[in-house]
Amino acid sequence: MGHWFAREIVDAGKLRLFCFFVLFLLTFLFIRFSVRMIRKQVRWWPGNVTPGGTHIHHVVFGLVFMCLGGIGGLAVQDGSSPPAGVTAAVFGVGAALVLDEFALVLHLQDVYWTEQGRLSVDTVFMALALCGLGLLGISPLEVDELFTGEDLINGGLVVAANILFAVLSLSKGKIWTGLIGVYLTPLALVGAIRLARPGSPWARWRYREGSRKLRRAEWREHRIREPIERFKHTVQDAIAGRPTP
Repeated sequence: MGHWFAREIVDAGKLRLFCFFVLFLLTFLFIRFSVRMIRKQVRWWPGNVTPGGTHIHHVVFGLVFMCLGGIGGLAVQDGSSPPAGVTAAVFGVGAALVLDEFALVLHLQDVYWTEQGRLSVDTVFMALALCGLGLLGISPLEVDELFTGEDLINGGLVVAANILFAVLSLSKGKIWTGLIGVYLTPLALVGAIRLARPGSPWARWRYREGSRKLRRAEWREHRIREPIERFKHTVQDAIAGRPTP
């Protein structure tokens, strides 16, 4: 195990990303367990932090950890050293605490246990997926492979096309496809070609009311997308807790 870690993580320059990923995941699981215990008013579990009657959300602690880890990490020159791993881990703790309340920050109100609060869980899952792809050695926009040679023009064209496909996917309401497509170009291309989701910017711009494309998009949303969303919500509820009706 030690040889594998040294070869695949340290020697490959992934120590910081690995430490960030592990602490990000553990912190998210811990904070969700904590808030669920507080929600159930379990006596043996510490409650909210409320000095002077002010409820301090964990996003505040997350910002502090992100500053400590980020600034400390900038001061570390050797990316394979223990301090590099520690600062990346601290940054991962802070990022998990912040993204776990992403919906609260976005709406500027406490929507943690509402349906709007699911956005926080989606954001955390997306961050974990992108970090996981990085650990597997998949480079965003394939930059490592494209710009190591002399043909910069072709490399730049490929990157521009990848960004275009990802933007088109996002404009069609395909968030996961667009963001992961930054790492996997074929996925971004599929998202750019397929029908947009109803209510997405692309559908509002391009699909007329009552048009065949809009009807097909609504049918796909009802028959395909909604069952997937229900399954995703089931997984979210099992991990993060069910929103209040």
